[in-house]
Amino acid sequence: MIAMDFFRLIIQSLAGLGNALCFLGDILRNVLRGKVRYGEVLRQVYEQGAQSVVIIALTSFATGAVLAIQGAETLSRFGAKQYIAQLVAWSLVREMSPVFTAIIFSAKAGARITAELGTMNVNDQMLATRALGVDPIEYLIVPRMLACFLVMPILTIVSEIVGIAGGYLVGIFEANIPGPYYINQTLRAVRYVDFFSGFAKVFFFAVLVGWICCYQGFVTQGGSLGVGKYTTKAVAYSIIIVILSNTVLTKLIITFWG
Repeated sequence: MIAMDFFRLIIQSLAGLGNALCFLGDILRNVLRGKVRYGEVLRQVYEQGAQSVVIIALTSFATGAVLAIQGAETLSRFGAKQYIAQLVAWSLVREMSPVFTAIIFSAKAGARITAELGTMNVNDQMLATRALGVDPIEYLIVPRMLACFLVMPILTIVSEIVGIAGGYLVGIFEANIPGPYYINQTLRAVRYVDFFSGFAKVFFFAVLVGWICCYQGFVTQGGSLGVGKYTTKAVAYSIIIVILSNTVLTKLIITFWG
């Protein structure tokens, strides 16, 4: 009995993955054919960015400050307090800002995307668009996917700048490091390879988060309770996939890029 349930779960998972891949293929097909509603894309960019920028800025500032506080405490034991700027900059640029941005974005804007699409689905609005001769993927999904792809890199840059600013304030007021020296050390620490190795991850995360959230909203069923259920699944899957994929991407980047 247990074996049959396990086998059934595997079959359902594989079927769900296949449907999700076909869904992604439909999105790419629309984009490659130029079926993009640019006005709707810009509206989604504004809404997703406006929803996420404040919370990302706050968490990034706090993260940079905590890194500087911990760095000052730890590095002072080894007489290396002057390296706080490098610690904060490297941590944020290479790892923390891309990952935190993707996680917060999925919990904020991603949940909104899933809830919107799920509500439309259970209220038969997607069926109505088909009845009017409009492809719901072109009209509803593609703009949200492209907006994710455009917004998340911008939010990541905001996260890095604000996080470094948080570390800067702690560095000059808590660790008594001269401000010009801190800025100079930060600029010297972050090389192009450091910035782009972290920044490259963001585009991959953007596709994953947009894909998962849009797909969960697109297949939502079960009324209002189903909307909540699928929104929760979308956020949980997005966070798990971002963390797991970050491990793989970090290893690949260090191996081939350094």
